This record gives sequence, C-alpha cells and structure tokens, in this order.
Amino acid sequence: MTVKTDADIRDQVKDAYIAALSRAKGRDGGCCSPDTPPAGAAAKLVDYSADAADLPEEAVASSFGCGNPLAFAGVQEGQVVLDLGSGAGLDLLIASRKVGPGGKVIGVDMTDEMLTAARKNADEAGATNVDLRKGIIEELPVEDNSVDWLISNCVINLSPQKDKVFAEIARVLKPGGQFSISDIVAEDLPEKVRDLAVTYSACIGGAISEPEYRGGLKRAGLTDIKVTDRFVYSASALADMVASDFDNLGADADEIRAALNSAAGKVASVRISGKKSRCD
Repeated sequence: MTVKTDADIRDQVKDAYIAALSRAKGRDGGCCSPDTPPAGAAAKLVDYSADAADLPEEAVASSFGCGNPLAFAGVQEGQVVLDLGSGAGLDLLIASRKVGPGGKVIGVDMTDEMLTAARKNADEAGATNVDLRKGIIEELPVEDNSVDWLISNCVINLSPQKDKVFAEIARVLKPGGQFSISDIVAEDLPEKVRDLAVTYSACIGGAISEPEYRGGLKRAGLTDIKVTDRFVYSASALADMVASDFDNLGADADEIRAALNSAAGKVASVRISGKKSRCD
C-alpha cells in the first residue's frame, strides 16, 4: 500500500497506532518485546528510567517515541506544557510532575483510543493537572500565546503538512516560550522507502532532513534552534521499526528490506530545541 492523500496518511497512521496500542496492552515485554510497534526500535534507545519511576505500566509500555523530549528541559512548576501527539500519556505524566499542581499539561491527539488510554493512565497516576483534547497537530485546539513549553515525541515526522505544524507551534507558544522536540529526520531516502504506508507510519517515510526541519521552524519565526542529541540508525534498527508489519507485506517484504538496507545511515533520531522570540 502506498501513501496518497493527506487523509490517507492520517487514516494509515491512526490504524497503525491503534494496532500498536493493542499489541502493547497484550504483551508482557513492554515496548522492547519482539513484536515491535511503530517507532519501537527508536523507543529502545530512550532512557526514561528516572523520569518514569512509579508511573502506570501501561503508559510506559505504550510509549512509541524516539526520545525523551523532557530530558534536561527547564520545565518549571506552575508552567503550561503542551504535548503534540500525546498518545497514551507517558510524556504528559512526566510533565505533570514537573509543573506541579499549580501548572497544567495539555495533550493533543487525533486518536480516540490513545486519548482513552491517556485518561486512564492519568487517573491511575493521580495527575489532576492533565487536560486531554482531541485534534490534529496542524490545527491545534489551543489558544494563541498560551503555552510555556511545547514538547513532542516522534510525531511531527508523521504530519503531511509540517510547515503548518511549525506555524502552530509558533502560534500557541507565549513570547519567550520554549520547545523541545524528539523526532526522526532522514536524508536522501530511496523512493521505495518513502512511498510505502508501512514505512510512513513507522516514522521513516515521512521524515524530512535535519536542515529542512530546522529551516521550517525558522520560517515559522522560531529562534535559537539547536539539535542537542542525534542517533543515526543502522539497517537492522530500521528493519526493527517496521518489524511488526513484515508478515503482512508478502512478496514485497524482501524488496522493502533491501530498500531499508540502502537507507542505513540516512535516518536519525534527534532532539531539537528552541523558543519563540519575546518580541515580534
């Protein structure tokens, strides 16, 4: 199946993550079990050990990110944090601890099943400062100039309209507000890798290059853009990221494996930070 319209992309991503959430709930090994969800290989590289202590097991097992956007972030008590594509809520719950009862964490996700899981996990964690909203990251259900910190974990690469996402980040951040984004970037990918829905929902096919990513944020008016972490994927790691779908690819599986081999060294997980200027 190839990726076509923006609506096709969103439907494919929804289906992939609903299936991944179901697999995560049904296995004992968490996100490191052999049945790897989208971005699962990336998630294996993430150290949440301290931040996720005592959080609900389902929130940890259902994390499909490619980094920890809150690692070393200067989130403070009383602030407002927005999580784009908040999923089952792991980053939300970590942020809720950082901002405390006087702060607020807003999670936006387009998938009902993820929002349901996040509400359950927030209730279990006793996180009363979490506000979950259904929406797409290209049209955030969030007021202008209302957010101190924006975080996102392996989600923007899935958007078919990344410039709109970058503009939305600039819109919702307060003057002086900051962002910390963990995401996948890719350079010179073979068309076979980009065209397949399975590689798109696995956070590979829709990824743009690191210079394009930084450029998009800059065009949106964001400043002080820095890449603070970078991990380049091997061929085996890329194969792991779509491992759960190989059984459904039939005769195409070998061709896709070969295409992923050719993408080795061209795909990376990065953490990008920056802020909105205090004056326009």
